[in-house]
Amino acid sequence: MNQKELKEFLDFKVKEYNTIDFIETDPIQIPHKFTLKEDIEIAGFLAATIAWGNRKMIIRNSNKMMDLMGNSPYDFILNFEDKHTEKLEGFVHRTFNATDFSYFLKALKHIYKNKGGMEAIFTKHATKTSTQIAISEFKKVFFELEHLQRTQKHVSDPRKKSAAKRINMFLRWMVRNDETGVDFGLWKEISPGALSCPLDVHSGNIARKLGILQRKQNDAKALEELDIALRKMDKKDPVKYDFALFGLGVFESF
Repeated sequence: MNQKELKEFLDFKVKEYNTIDFIETDPIQIPHKFTLKEDIEIAGFLAATIAWGNRKMIIRNSNKMMDLMGNSPYDFILNFEDKHTEKLEGFVHRTFNATDFSYFLKALKHIYKNKGGMEAIFTKHATKTSTQIAISEFKKVFFELEHLQRTQKHVSDPRKKSAAKRINMFLRWMVRNDETGVDFGLWKEISPGALSCPLDVHSGNIARKLGILQRKQNDAKALEELDIALRKMDKKDPVKYDFALFGLGVFESF
């Protein structure tokens, strides 16, 4: 395919997969359970944090997290104290355990009570063309409190060569308004054109098959390469192509 044909093909696939039906098989269904802005943000962030591995397990464990918070995540984090950690005992998703979960709740409480919320941090550091430095700065704030070193691995840092797939996915959910009811478009001050594609095994492999990604590792350099290619196709909404790349990889085994 030439560039024009490739864009037409991917645009068609975006329309095929960026529909309300996408929600029922994706972790984005977790924040869709809520209507309060802060509930959506917190549920989305926690679901995105554990979004690796089997999708059914991700959704099941994300729902378990919501249940442990009484399905009122914002209220729960605002009132979270050390004495509540017992309630979290036994929770585990792969390498993310109850200790990590407890720290995440403390950090979120700190951010909402003292930093103006997650949106304020990302908005402060995002530029018109990138959110990658904002992700790195968010991680700094997130780990301002005393914590175990092991917990840091659950928040990626683009400055350390990570593609930061899960946070890029979370930002897509919060920033992009797709007008189909999938992505929320809650955060108005960050441009959708500054977002980066959530690069993982599926989207990376499809991008390489289509010739829009050459680098073999799914790291920050690969993400930059993919960003350039997708922005050539749509500079205002480049991450819409995440639906096409993901759908082709997961649903069609392209």
